[in-house]
Parts: sequence; C-alpha cells; structure tokens
Amino acid sequence: MADKDSVPGIAIGFIVGAAVGLAAALLLAPKSGKETRELLKDRTTDIPETIREHTANREKVYKQTWHKRKGQSKLSGSYFE
Repeated sequence: MADKDSVPGIAIGFIVGAAVGLAAALLLAPKSGKETRELLKDRTTDIPETIREHTANREKVYKQTWHKRKGQSKLSGSYFE
C-alpha cells in the first residue's frame, strides 16, 4: 500500500513528465509550426464533443445498471454480475 505522502509526489511527477513530453513532441514534430498549431486547434475543438459522447454513453449504461439492480439485495451473488 502506498504512503499518503507519496501520492502528491507521483501526481507532480506525472504532470511534469507530461509537460516535458509535450514540449519534446512539439519541438521534434516533423510538421511546421503552422501545421502543428492547426492540428492542435482541430483536435482541441473535438474534445468537448468527444467528452459529451462518452458521458452520454456512460450515463445510459449507469441508468440501465441502476434499474436492473434496483430491487436486488447487495449481498446476493447476482448483484455483481
């Protein structure tokens, strides 16, 4: 089990590593700066739509699961199927 003190360190390390990786990817990209900026712009405009799609799918699955398990006892074996 991890110590409570190590969790913030891991999170900070992950964020710093992601930033360094992003910087390296942008500097070493085979495309020009203008092409890379256009690509990033196109990709970032798609993010909200992708999030909405994934959220809608999850919400649908959770509602179906909730209605399916609503009357079941939490201790029954079928609750976890």
